[in-house]
Amino acid sequence: MATPYLFRLDERLSKGLARLDAPRRERHRQFLLSQQNPDGGFGGRGLPNDDPDAEPDGRESDLYYTAFGIRALVAIKAFDADDARRVSEYLLTSRHRQASVIDVVSWLYSALVVQVTSGINVLANADANWPQQLGEILEGFRTADGGYAKTREGAIGSTYHSFLVALCKELIGQPVPSPELLVKFILDRQRDDGGFVEIAPMKRSGTNPTAAAVAVLTLHSKVGPNLRNDVLAFLKDVRSDEGGFQANSRIPFADTLSTFTGYLTCQDLEDRSLISPQRVEQFILSLEQPTGGFRAATWDQATDVEYTFYALGALGLAWSQA
Repeated sequence: MATPYLFRLDERLSKGLARLDAPRRERHRQFLLSQQNPDGGFGGRGLPNDDPDAEPDGRESDLYYTAFGIRALVAIKAFDADDARRVSEYLLTSRHRQASVIDVVSWLYSALVVQVTSGINVLANADANWPQQLGEILEGFRTADGGYAKTREGAIGSTYHSFLVALCKELIGQPVPSPELLVKFILDRQRDDGGFVEIAPMKRSGTNPTAAAVAVLTLHSKVGPNLRNDVLAFLKDVRSDEGGFQANSRIPFADTLSTFTGYLTCQDLEDRSLISPQRVEQFILSLEQPTGGFRAATWDQATDVEYTFYALGALGLAWSQA
């Protein structure tokens, strides 16, 4: 079986980030591990608590942030067997908390990385046919428009969550049923500006749903010259003078998430002229914190594992081309 998209991307980023010097790598490793909770999972940045001595609200472990904590550590080749053991404890206690597509993909990705890194199989006691069962669970998120929703109660498909389901299906070695319906769903999300929207009622394209759409269409070999040119025209519109990408054409600043996804799409569409790796590097390094971690944008004052991953990822992409 071919290496899944997420693992190919992990390796791609790691190769670029080989340029990180040892002290900088260790600062980011220590920041990332500081976001890991005693139960082994990772939390978000949280909100201030009324009690100054208490942990911020929202810092409890979460599958979404756990996956990003792992991805960031993997990207800088700093996720070792002991880290994996700690994460496995959280995964074992959270294996029945998968209420959304994000939860399912985050748990599965984390479990597979833990197994590769440490040999710990958190699926050891699962039914032998668990991939088929998981495939059926994912189909419970499918909507009448051919896409997949965030939750089972969702009435319309989401570009991003359809992308996540496609990734998850690849991880378990299963094709998406009726792939032509998924492709049609994605193509119907494209707008006149060349980009793609998250859900059908939206009119203005976004960088992140555009990246998700291109990834799904690439997995199904449906990116032709016309679509490529349309998407690159949209990405040119959301390219920021700061050296990154904006979330959409109306937001006046770049951020690490949009920069990572926009730049990744440029590279996947084999365009090296739209933005230079040096400009991306300059923007991302302007957000680096001296004690480790990255801010999300110039206006941001905090750090978390998610945006640190996006920043490291954008650096990895830039350094792989420089």
